[in-house]
Amino acid sequence: MKVTVCSGNPHKLVEFGELLSGWELELLEAGDYPEEDRATYVDNARIKARYGRLAGPPERWMLADDSGIEVTALGGAPGVHTARWAEGRHVEKLLEALAGADDRHARYVCELVLLSPTGDEVRGTGVLEGTIAEAGSGNEGFGFDPVFVPDGETRTVAELGDDWKAEHSHRALAARDLKTALARRSDAPGGHATS
Repeated sequence: MKVTVCSGNPHKLVEFGELLSGWELELLEAGDYPEEDRATYVDNARIKARYGRLAGPPERWMLADDSGIEVTALGGAPGVHTARWAEGRHVEKLLEALAGADDRHARYVCELVLLSPTGDEVRGTGVLEGTIAEAGSGNEGFGFDPVFVPDGETRTVAELGDDWKAEHSHRALAARDLKTALARRSDAPGGHATS
């Protein structure tokens, strides 16, 4: 699979390289990405992938993602507005927002959109349920990882580390779902039609 990642973030290229082993990945060499102002993760990922389809190499598949965290006590916020809401203060802002809250349930959500050279769309979805800890701990990961404790675990994602994330994170789950969907297609390398 020759795939262009529709992002200017080199960290995403590394992460997707680990999650989509065997794929030949590169970052999209482009300037003005469209604003991610849609109401859903899928639509935000889709506008980036479609932008890549127009701006990138015509023979390559285009991959884009959008993700966020949904916190029950905040009515599902920040959701699709996660990046702007956090303002680079992910842990501090979330702990402040949840001060005194009894319900600390949250979930990470990731949507992947992959466009073929002809514009056909394949999607992958990943959801990681968990709770928000009272304080941050751990030094692997980024964003909300120091306070996010996945269901069934007693440690935060930042304590569980990158090896754990490579198997169990919302992005890992979305990548697995995307591969499954792709394998059902007859036009994908290694894919096959199913009845």
